[in-house]
Amino acid sequence: MACPEATARAFLGALLRELPRPPLGPEEALPWSPRGGGPPSQAEAPAELAELARGFLAGRNAPPLLAASLIHAAISDILQTDLSDFKKQKVEGEEAGDQETSPLLDGEPLQRCFYNKLWEVCCKWQKQLPPLKPLQRYLQVSIHATRNTRRKMEDKHVSLPEFNQLFGMTDDVDRVYFAVFDGHGGIDAANYAATHLHFNIAHHKEILKNPEEALRESFQKTDDMFLAKARREKLRSGSTGVSALIVGNKLHIAWLGDSQVMLVQRGKAINLMEPHKPEREDEKQRIEALGGCVTYMDCWRVNGTLAVSRAIGDLLQKPYISSCADSASFDLTGAEDYVLLACDGFFDAIRPFEVVDLVLEHLMQNKGDGFKAAERLVAAAKESGSTDNITVLVVFLREPRDVLADCLEDPKSCPADDCTAEPTFCFVSSETNN
Repeated sequence: MACPEATARAFLGALLRELPRPPLGPEEALPWSPRGGGPPSQAEAPAELAELARGFLAGRNAPPLLAASLIHAAISDILQTDLSDFKKQKVEGEEAGDQETSPLLDGEPLQRCFYNKLWEVCCKWQKQLPPLKPLQRYLQVSIHATRNTRRKMEDKHVSLPEFNQLFGMTDDVDRVYFAVFDGHGGIDAANYAATHLHFNIAHHKEILKNPEEALRESFQKTDDMFLAKARREKLRSGSTGVSALIVGNKLHIAWLGDSQVMLVQRGKAINLMEPHKPEREDEKQRIEALGGCVTYMDCWRVNGTLAVSRAIGDLLQKPYISSCADSASFDLTGAEDYVLLACDGFFDAIRPFEVVDLVLEHLMQNKGDGFKAAERLVAAAKESGSTDNITVLVVFLREPRDVLADCLEDPKSCPADDCTAEPTFCFVSSETNN
């Protein structure tokens, strides 16, 4: 996870030699592909610009710590400028009050300004590189995603071990963030959540004192923001989501819908959550109390359409499709093997105890190398009949070789039947109505 100074300087030098010197002329193309969709609001702009830069720098194999720190510096610089200079005229579909609360910005001039700021930071840091503080804890991430047999890929995921660097947090507390979003009716809602949720978390007033509250409430804020965009741009998509924020020795999770997170501790699967499905009795009662219905049409659906009861987006199905997330917190003791986040395309095909067996089998076959563990899990879900989009994100909290060695040393700790341990954790449920 560390980024040696020589490596960082070499990258910056190569990047500056490759890129055009600003200011770019009106005919000169930006070095990244523009994001789709309409113009961002002023509130949306920082996250949109950061996502552009993340993709741009990752495509050039930037050291992750350096990339996150560069983005934070460039975003901080551009927020010192008067963004009203980029204000667009009122657009069709925008409510009268929207222009005053968060005006829409002209995307291309804003991106050109941001490019100039990023270039300036690169030049400055090539001469004098600031400290790039790595994580103190062990972390290895394995990710695999596939469209599978579906016509479109509507999943998105976020892996952000550099959470502190991206948001300029300089205390001695490790923070890492991971999320999986499963879109339906289009990719817009999943894309939006993958871009904005972690920004809303980082800027929540309780991020330092109560990270779980920040995580949970940021789902609602992200939904509010997306619904405003959906009204402007006539978007109808939605997305389930599950996120995990590790802060020091605490695991905080929050979720909407049927994407899930699980924890494995010394070879035992730990149940951390209950997904939001229409057939869940409390969800059914909530929906019916609002005047909606839950019916069976090849599976249980809300108002005969959606097979989830909570999600970001789904403008036409609010309030039956709730955006109130549930959340939980869990103490990490050092005995945890890994955290796994995945969409329903995985969990509908693979049970938690099977995850443990599959990961251990993979580690045995690969001499303790966990890098492609997620790929093995996705393959197992396909073999078990899943035809949906599948995304699996595995975060090893201990060295995978140690996970394997512990199991081989004490075979009784290896899973042998379908049993899931129950943890001691603090669970916070959202309101029953939204």
